[in-house]
Amino acid sequence: MAMLWKFMRIAKYSKTALSPKVKVRGIPSHSRHSSSKSVPSDFAASAPCSNTVELLGKSYPQDDYSNVTEKILSKVGKNLHNRKHHPLWLIKEQVKEHFYKHYLGRRGTPLFSVYDGLSPVVTVQQNFDSLLIPQNHASRRKEDNYYLNRDHMLRAHTSAHQWDLIHSGLDAFLAVGDVYRRDTIDNTHYPVFHQMEGVRLFSCHELFSSIKDGEGLQLFEQGHRTAHKQECHTMEAVRLVEFNLKQVLTKLMTHIFGDGLQVRWVDCYFPFTHPSFEMEINFQGEWMEVLGCGVMEQQLVNSAGAQDKIGWAFGLGLERLAMILYDIPDIRLFWSEDERFLKQFVGPHIWQKIKFQPLSRYPPLINDISFWLPSDTYSQNDFYDLVRTIGGDLIEKVVLLDEFAHPKTKKVSHCYRIIYRHPERTLTQDEVHRIHQAIEESAVRELGVEGRF
Repeated sequence: MAMLWKFMRIAKYSKTALSPKVKVRGIPSHSRHSSSKSVPSDFAASAPCSNTVELLGKSYPQDDYSNVTEKILSKVGKNLHNRKHHPLWLIKEQVKEHFYKHYLGRRGTPLFSVYDGLSPVVTVQQNFDSLLIPQNHASRRKEDNYYLNRDHMLRAHTSAHQWDLIHSGLDAFLAVGDVYRRDTIDNTHYPVFHQMEGVRLFSCHELFSSIKDGEGLQLFEQGHRTAHKQECHTMEAVRLVEFNLKQVLTKLMTHIFGDGLQVRWVDCYFPFTHPSFEMEINFQGEWMEVLGCGVMEQQLVNSAGAQDKIGWAFGLGLERLAMILYDIPDIRLFWSEDERFLKQFVGPHIWQKIKFQPLSRYPPLINDISFWLPSDTYSQNDFYDLVRTIGGDLIEKVVLLDEFAHPKTKKVSHCYRIIYRHPERTLTQDEVHRIHQAIEESAVRELGVEGRF
């Protein structure tokens, strides 16, 4: 469910691929369904002997779909959400504690189980097909995802584990992990971020037992799909599932951000839930989207072996919550190893009130780059990926300043502004010049553009 940062958004890009010679070594995760062991991070890139990528102890042959870069592979296994006292760990633990304390099973044990060590390498079937996402859906494009090959990829959302976990017999669970998307470059977007998936399934008895005269109510019917329900669900069942979902998430956000929090729900569309909603909270006078959720598609639930149950799913971004709660201004800071950043989040308990204190505001250095585009092979996210690969976390933002079509030749030119700023020190003109020159040369070589440098 967690394609929540605008599942339907389409970006254009396509081919900054890992060199066929790159080999990445690692140690495997030992579970796909219910392990809580973290994927180890002690792997390293090394040079090359075959047209394959080794990642987390497995080898993946490269093909025409392979587009994952060395820079992205270097993030696999870092598991910031499992690093004690990291702000993402704090958010994860707060959500876990809330669910453990407020939702108990028949024997007084936590109803929800938590899986925060599932491997980020998934099959295309897990990431898309199991969620009923159509073959021609824009979210499958190479331009939006990191593919190891046509069959395997770095998960684009924690929803990739929904089907497996339901199929293993679970009715209530949270899945947490790092996810990977090719995207724009600014202070709120990063190609690796962290999500939490929540799923809850109900039997007929569980859903209607607290309803007066609920014995005669049913989960399913032979009806018609509308904007408010699926064809197989009764309206009573959908209304109760929807009410429970919104109540659970409102309580969670209130628990994290405090009493008096204003919440509103916005109708939206996700392929694997219907009806579906986005939650927005009013924080310091500004409405912010924090999660997406909805009633699970019954076809998905049925195929996973839970035909007699109906359920909901939600997905939230840990960075989004942490940036709001702790007032962290730049998403790159989550990857900082600077003790001045990390020590701010060390405290006696996970609920300690923390307001991020800026390390210092180092001055930006700004350079523009212009080039003529190749006829039909260029896409912006290819350029963004190239810039990230070369400049790494020195790149604060990339903005398309101007797009010009020559009246005679019909050739199209793009001009981008690249803002360089190190989050922990002052950059020099010389080092930025070297990086910028490398970006110019690589854009010509890798993307086929014609420089106007």
